[in-house]
Amino acid sequence: MDAFRQPKILMLGIGNILWADEGFGVRALETFNALYAASPNVSLLDGGTQGLYLVQFVQEADYLLVFDAIDYGLEPGTLKLVQGDEVPKFTGAKKMSLHQTGFQEVLSAADMLGGYPEKLVLIGCQPQDLEDWGGPLTTPVRDQLRQAADLAAIILEQWGARCRLRARGEAFAPLLGNDIDMTHYEIQTL
Repeated sequence: MDAFRQPKILMLGIGNILWADEGFGVRALETFNALYAASPNVSLLDGGTQGLYLVQFVQEADYLLVFDAIDYGLEPGTLKLVQGDEVPKFTGAKKMSLHQTGFQEVLSAADMLGGYPEKLVLIGCQPQDLEDWGGPLTTPVRDQLRQAADLAAIILEQWGARCRLRARGEAFAPLLGNDIDMTHYEIQTL
């Protein structure tokens, strides 16, 4: 990377918001977006369950920060930070169907195509429930959204990207034009 160019940073939330705690990654990214304004070299992407469609975005990123629900075998709601070469070990285990691609495959494809991020961080949360189709985040997982967003802001600052806590009531653009936001879908507030 050119010494004078700011790194392209991608923040990616992955998971299925319609499947209980599987939606942690997307909901954590939404929480970050609601709480923080980041410098222009930081892009936020609701990756949902897009699988291999995410490869091009991963390839273009110099640094990648991922939010996801990961079964570490820990107490539900436990946040765990994984970095660098350790990340793929934790991203391939969970698939809801044979048609889905795990994020481990996305990272492998980006690497094979010559576009692997220089820095890689996973902020994972131990799910309590991955079986409740249509259900909301469980309380232990929902209670970690703010902490996950704050941790992401610290990492971005360490990477040289400024983050500013938004003023109370400050307007911000949603991640998607037609978000199924947690307040309306899950009828709960942060």
